[in-house]
Amino acid sequence: METSLKRRRLLKAALMGAALPTVVNALSGCRGNPTADRCELLGCALSSDGTFAVVGADRTGQPVFRLPLPARGHGVAAQRRTVGTLGVAFARRPGDFMQVFDYQRGVTLSQVTASSDRYFYGHGAISDDGQWLYTTEGKRQTSEGVVGVYRLSARGQVEKVREISGFGVGPHEIALADANTLVVGVGGMHTDGRTVLNIDSMSPALVYIDIESGEVVERAELANKKLSIRHLMVSEDGYVVTGQQYHGQDNAPLVAIHRRGEPMKMLNATPEQWARFNNYVASIATLNGWVVATSPRGNCYGIWSLDSQNMIGLHPLVDASGASRDGDVINLSSGGGKMVTLDSAHHLDYQMTPVRWDNHWITLV
Repeated sequence: METSLKRRRLLKAALMGAALPTVVNALSGCRGNPTADRCELLGCALSSDGTFAVVGADRTGQPVFRLPLPARGHGVAAQRRTVGTLGVAFARRPGDFMQVFDYQRGVTLSQVTASSDRYFYGHGAISDDGQWLYTTEGKRQTSEGVVGVYRLSARGQVEKVREISGFGVGPHEIALADANTLVVGVGGMHTDGRTVLNIDSMSPALVYIDIESGEVVERAELANKKLSIRHLMVSEDGYVVTGQQYHGQDNAPLVAIHRRGEPMKMLNATPEQWARFNNYVASIATLNGWVVATSPRGNCYGIWSLDSQNMIGLHPLVDASGASRDGDVINLSSGGGKMVTLDSAHHLDYQMTPVRWDNHWITLV
């Protein structure tokens, strides 16, 4: 199970002590005029007072705006700047809302509530032309996976036009593999709330879906069926990197790479290194032949070389959360407020932000 809110609070209190209220209170509103600083990063955030938000920040991680959410958020999607300024925050699974906002003006535009027989599963993706939103959802009684296809209006109104199903149970992160194809991490988990009911019969997979027909055009699986495929990213070169959650009793490799038409390949690390991840990977980013993956449960992030497929670095970071590429750097966030920047020369830069970031964030493009 992902890091619980209770665990996050206890961990931050232990490591940050009396400074925590100051960090949280600094995020009580916008830093002056929401449009005075350019929003470059988007992510959901936690507060010590039990409230939740989606936060827009500048390149240094300093908040530009904070918009309240009705419950804990998870993933965020956004239009490209060339076509619009809409963002969408998704409820943590199994959730019942997604919230549309304008990231340029820092204002909420609409909120969509899941139908009585559906859950939102924490992630979504927006088409390159900005007109279509694709979400991962599940049927409440069976956890059967659904991709919701929504039309986005320029004013932030959302209309569901169809659903895609029949590809698996318990989908999580979704992305555009190309203009015509979705790629979905299907976790294989049937859950009651957040309790997994089918560990011994899970069937996780990475599936590619033709958007127009809704048909699965490719399906890739891992040999270990207790490795739930959860998170993913599509590189600029078109391959997909996935992060897994392991439901076994020991430890297992948690990061894999997939190229269309080939089997999935696990990236390499020692058993002791994999143990540091505490069986869970949250966010993934790539840069110039690197793969970087975070683990909030393990309080660490790892770096791999794609050439050798071996781990080349393992670093501590309390509640390591979001990972996103910004040009020639990768930015990492944390639930403790620390931001880490890695550049292509392997230099690391650290700074504090007044935001307790949740598991994911994105860089606006």
